[in-house]
Amino acid sequence: MTETKKEKERACLAGLSALSMDERERSTDISMDELSALIETAGGEAVCNLIQQRPTPDPGTFLGEGKVAELKELAENNDCSLVVFDNELSPSQMRVLEEKLGVRVLDRSGLILDIFAQRARTREGQLQVELAQYKYMLPRLTGMWTHLVRQTASGGSSPIGTRGPGETQLETDRRHIRRKIQKLEEELAEVRKVRGTQRRRRVKNEIPVVAIVGYTNAGKSTLLNKLTGSSIEANDRLFDTLDTTTKKLWIDDTTEVLISDTVGFIRKLPTQLIEAFKATLEELEYSDVLLHVIDISNPEWEEQAKIVDELITALGAEKTPCIRVFNKCDKFIGIKPHGDNSVCISAKSGEGLEALKEKIVSVLGKEKVHLKLMLPYSKAGLVDSLNREASVISCEYRNEGIEVEFSADRAFCDRILADRDIKNVRI
Repeated sequence: MTETKKEKERACLAGLSALSMDERERSTDISMDELSALIETAGGEAVCNLIQQRPTPDPGTFLGEGKVAELKELAENNDCSLVVFDNELSPSQMRVLEEKLGVRVLDRSGLILDIFAQRARTREGQLQVELAQYKYMLPRLTGMWTHLVRQTASGGSSPIGTRGPGETQLETDRRHIRRKIQKLEEELAEVRKVRGTQRRRRVKNEIPVVAIVGYTNAGKSTLLNKLTGSSIEANDRLFDTLDTTTKKLWIDDTTEVLISDTVGFIRKLPTQLIEAFKATLEELEYSDVLLHVIDISNPEWEEQAKIVDELITALGAEKTPCIRVFNKCDKFIGIKPHGDNSVCISAKSGEGLEALKEKIVSVLGKEKVHLKLMLPYSKAGLVDSLNREASVISCEYRNEGIEVEFSADRAFCDRILADRDIKNVRI
């Protein structure tokens, strides 16, 4: 039996670079390439594109009548069933464009939401995507479905069976969606409550949390796999990770951390998604260290890093210590970035990972202190703690007490030395 291969949906891309727009919102060759990669991630194929230059967006058609006619011809000639805009469209513009182009029209936000809907696996991730979709959909209801006919209390031209209490189907759908949004927000509040309980337990157990952040496709999942020996799927495509994955990692003999891989950021990220994913991304605010992974082989890495920094600030995590992890250094030609909180690595080959671990230890304030202590026999129970939380070099039982030589992080050593019965033996 031959397997029929599903044909990819053909899409025509369109973008506007208007002087009145914020520079970040303007379409460029780079943002259009990124949009093309998003189409591929969604399972489609970008076959043609068009960028319009004008002083301001047209309030009705966004691009202007002449350019829309040109776009229609381009889509028809390339057998496209979908036109995707690199910019965000208003509900009325989307409706007008669909009428004039005769094909489905999607904007960048709608496309990203569609990818997220395909990729979310956990219940939490699905809840967050559903909430974002409903918030995106609410202002776009008019003209979205053909069944939105006017219901009237006293007959009129409504079809049989649609005569209702005097409100439009549109108003009914809006109320339904608002109820869904409220329900989803309540469910996500419960998720946050559970996360809060887990967070308090981690604080109590003193397990530091390290969160991996970065632009989409920067190599975050590959880094987590290499550090922890995990086998999380890591493909060369945008938004491959949506659901946060947390693993335990020993970064040295005595320091264990929880390390989390988070959803990748991207330029023009829909505001609905930032809001919806706060339940996951609020982990950043409570992390002890952020690893900001930057794909240094990408010519746009500086701009991408700036976008991630701005989103970290928007999520309230700007005060969390951050290490810049320059990934794919094996593909970079030139002077590599350097600085106090910077590390150059290759997540694929493992180059630089030991230096990264040392940097995490340093930022956590877990620098090792080497001590030799004389414990009185009344404190013999501390030997178990030392074996658990320190790297014990020697332990000898003498007449005057137990002489233990070890190395451990400074905070642990300070707690031990606070006991006046314990003597610090000079090494």
